[in-house]
Amino acid sequence: MIAKALCLAALASLSAAAARAAPSGQQLFLDNCSACHRPNGEGVKGAFPALVADPIATGDAKAAALKVLNGRGGMPSFKASLSDETIASILTYVRSSWGNRSGPVTPAIVAAARGSGATRQVQSGQQAH
Repeated sequence: MIAKALCLAALASLSAAAARAAPSGQQLFLDNCSACHRPNGEGVKGAFPALVADPIATGDAKAAALKVLNGRGGMPSFKASLSDETIASILTYVRSSWGNRSGPVTPAIVAAARGSGATRQVQSGQQAH
């Protein structure tokens, strides 16, 4: 019984440490998206769209996930470089920041978008930053 209790305590400790180590949606956005969309989500006029009140960012969650997965215009595809969990965290942050009031995005929504087959070819040479 003592060994079982110690094992459970160790697992709980590891789970808590992993949760603390996971970056927030805000940090993931800053790391992967803010160079173009700016830390305040206002984008760069004529070059990178604002995410503040953007109908794609704040609309259908699966459609937003598809844009991140497949890219859009000059935006690179993040399909190969970001996990479903990371994309869900970023989109949840975007959809609830800067006055945006849309619901969260789950990894399951991103996985469904990833597996939907609704993709487009991305020009070779584009890479996630």
